[in-house]
Amino acid sequence: MQRFFLSSRNISHNQAIIEDKKQTHYLKNVLRLKPGNEITIFEENGNEYLCVITEFSKKVSLKVKEKLSTQKKPNSIKITVACAIPKNSKMDDIIDKLTQLGADRIIPLETERTIIKLNNKKKETRFIRWQKLILSASQQSQRATLPVLEPIKDIKGVLAKVNNFDLKLIPTLEGKRRTLKDILKDAKYKNILILIGPEGDFTPEEVAMARKAGCVPITLGQTVLRVETAAVAMVAMLNYALKYNSTN
Repeated sequence: MQRFFLSSRNISHNQAIIEDKKQTHYLKNVLRLKPGNEITIFEENGNEYLCVITEFSKKVSLKVKEKLSTQKKPNSIKITVACAIPKNSKMDDIIDKLTQLGADRIIPLETERTIIKLNNKKKETRFIRWQKLILSASQQSQRATLPVLEPIKDIKGVLAKVNNFDLKLIPTLEGKRRTLKDILKDAKYKNILILIGPEGDFTPEEVAMARKAGCVPITLGQTVLRVETAAVAMVAMLNYALKYNSTN
C-alpha cells in the first residue's frame, strides 16, 4: 500500500488533508488513485494511519479509518552524523543513504579542508533540497520517523553540544586511534555522535579540538575511504553492532 508523510498538524480526529501540490499530483495523476482508495500516512511522531481518500480537489481529503500499531518503533540508540560536505552533489547521496539506514540526526559540516563553501542563499537552497530528499527516502524505506536535519555548522558549532552524547567518534587517518570493535566492548551507549571529515581528513588542529571535547579518534581500517563511504559505513557498522545485534 502507498505510504505518505503528513505533518501531524494536518491530522485532526478522523480527518486528514494532503496540501502538498507534488503529493497531490502524484496521488491523482501518477498513481491515478480515486475516492474510495486506501493509503497509509505517517507523521513526525512515528504514528501511522490507514486512510481512505474521500475527495480530490486542489487538496486531497482523507478519512482516518484506524491508527496502525506499527512494529517500526524508534530505536533506543540514537545516532547523529556530522558529515563534511563533499564536492559535486555527493551530499545528496549521503543524506539519502543515512536516512535509509536510520540515522536520527544529520548535520552538514564545514571544515578547514572542505572544498565547498556556501553562501547563505546557497545554504538555504541546499537545506530545502536535503529536507525533500529526507522525506522521499523516509517514505521509500518506510521509516517510522523522519531524521532531524540541522543547518550547516562548523566543527566548533558541533563540538559545543558534545555533552548531549555519551559516545563521540572521529574517524581520522593520523595519530593514535582505536578500533570501533574495541570501543564498543567497553560500555552500552545510547546517544552517539560521529564526525566525518572531508577529503584530505580533518586538520591536526581540528582533531586536537575534538579530542579535547571528548571525541575518540578511531580507524576504519587500512584503506582510505571517501567521505560518502565513511559516513554510510559508520552508521551501518553501528546499526549492526548496537541496534540489530543486541542480545537485550
